[in-house]
Amino acid sequence: MSGGSNTYLDQVVAQQAELEGDLRGRRSRGAPPAPGAAPPPQGPLAKRDRALGGGGGDAGDRAPHGPVDVRISGFWRWKNVLVPPNAFVVHTRRGREDPLHIGLGVSFRFNPATDAFLVVPGATQTILINAYCICRELQGVLVQGYVQWIIQDFSIAYRKLDFGDADDPMRLVNLQLKEQAEAAIKDKVSTMGVRDVLSDKQPIIEELTARLRAVAEGEESGDEGLGLRIVTVQIKEAVVSSSRLWENLQKPYRSEQGQIARLAELQAEEAIAQREMAADRLKQTQRLEHERELAELRSRNEAQRFDTETAERLRRARREHDDRREVAELETETTRHALRMERERHGEEAETGRLRVQREQELKRLEADGELALARARAQAGHDEELLALERERARSSVANDRTPAGIQSELIASLPAILERLPKPDELRTVTIGGADQTTVAGLLDQLAAVAGALRAAADAEPPQRA
Repeated sequence: MSGGSNTYLDQVVAQQAELEGDLRGRRSRGAPPAPGAAPPPQGPLAKRDRALGGGGGDAGDRAPHGPVDVRISGFWRWKNVLVPPNAFVVHTRRGREDPLHIGLGVSFRFNPATDAFLVVPGATQTILINAYCICRELQGVLVQGYVQWIIQDFSIAYRKLDFGDADDPMRLVNLQLKEQAEAAIKDKVSTMGVRDVLSDKQPIIEELTARLRAVAEGEESGDEGLGLRIVTVQIKEAVVSSSRLWENLQKPYRSEQGQIARLAELQAEEAIAQREMAADRLKQTQRLEHERELAELRSRNEAQRFDTETAERLRRARREHDDRREVAELETETTRHALRMERERHGEEAETGRLRVQREQELKRLEADGELALARARAQAGHDEELLALERERARSSVANDRTPAGIQSELIASLPAILERLPKPDELRTVTIGGADQTTVAGLLDQLAAVAGALRAAADAEPPQRA
């Protein structure tokens, strides 16, 4: 708040003017047309058509009821109003005191000349609240919250509330409830301190809920209220309007927290310093111990190295002596081994000569036995071949004896081409006719073949011999 103006007063005046404009909004939309505009058509049907949206009465028209999707079908006086299932409707008729239809999602027949209806959304409504309040310490506080309400009894609500705004039937009701809620919040905040408002919002919620329910749902004494039901009331946030006051309110806590943080830093630094000194002392002690251990280890290493070098020289001297002795012994053993090998070689040569003579005698004996066995085998093979030849001859004789005349005839016929190929080619052809023989029998066939053979032989004998 500056020295020449009252900011809070300016906000209150602006809100009041905005509220008055909102409340006059519906009446201004119903004002007469401007001069020069075409006058609307007269008559009850024309008025009804204008109320229903200015249509010509075609089936499927929609009434301009804002968020509620109402469909009007039919023609002239015989129309049907189809209401969505989530919207309240009241249907009245001229000359009737009580509504014809009232309820949630009720559709009905409609006569534009005598009937009227009102459709209101049945969904839950939410009102956002920004209340600029003055607390007990005369400081500005902005309280933000919201209220959710719903129509509980539409038969009461449509009589007591104004749902006549075609664009938003709930606008005026929300404005009225919002003003009542802001008034209740301001009354409650005016009796509370700034810290109470910022720290505990439950008293504000309880006061606001009680007042709104008394107005919307009625008193316990029997007042029926407005036919509404308050679903929930919540305070989202409370903010101090003055930034300097807000900083001053936070300074004690911030100072306390800064003090606690500084003390914690000092304690941490002290603990860290003590730990660093202890760690440094431990490091120095460990370094000294390490240096002492290194010195002792160096001295032990030098003594051990001297002992090792002395022992190594003594070992090498002993090893050289042992090596010379081993070399002498090795040479003696080598000489002995050479003599032993020479004796063994002479023994092996004698044994080899004896075995060679024995092998030659054995080979001679085996050769004599082999020749005798070979002769026996040959004789046996010849005997077996003779027996096999006899057996074959016997088999041939048996086959020849067992042949039938038909078989002999077939063999002879099969051998005729070969016989003809071997015969000399005749210079002239002579035909011999053999008669009187029965060609159906074997004997007749043989006689014919014999005659043919004789004729061929005679032709061959009569042919003059060829010169060499």
